[in-house]
Amino acid sequence: MNITVTVNGSARTSEVEPRMLLVHYIREVLGLRGAHVGCDTTSCGVCTVLLDGLPVKSCTMFAVQADGRSIMTVEGMATNGQLHPVQAAFHSEHGLQCGFCTPGMMLVAKAFLEENPAPSEEEIRWAISGNLCRCTGYQNIVKAVQAAARNMSEVSK
Repeated sequence: MNITVTVNGSARTSEVEPRMLLVHYIREVLGLRGAHVGCDTTSCGVCTVLLDGLPVKSCTMFAVQADGRSIMTVEGMATNGQLHPVQAAFHSEHGLQCGFCTPGMMLVAKAFLEENPAPSEEEIRWAISGNLCRCTGYQNIVKAVQAAARNMSEVSK
């Protein structure tokens, strides 16, 4: 099947097998490596991308289901060489260790902060609860999301 998706702002048309998972399309056909393959059961969240602005776990969605839609991967977060405030906060607050979960965490945080620009710690922990981190203990991830919220609110003033 031919599908056309807008990925990180650019329209892409590809021929894919109907059974190809979105994560494999993103990684293997488009060559974008930020979305990882982890559990293949939606449990870990390392394959998270934004589909029409909402987080989805791309390991359990077919690429053909994304036809005509917009996908953002972690590679598309930066603008004109400038890190997105979420990316910058993850860097400054040491919100990553091995980095395997980081792209999914960042995309979830971006979508969450667009919905809730001033979240409590409990709300942040709930928002990221669908993404597992095996290294950090989450404390610095939460600090990074809090810092991103502050930075994004300053930018919007």
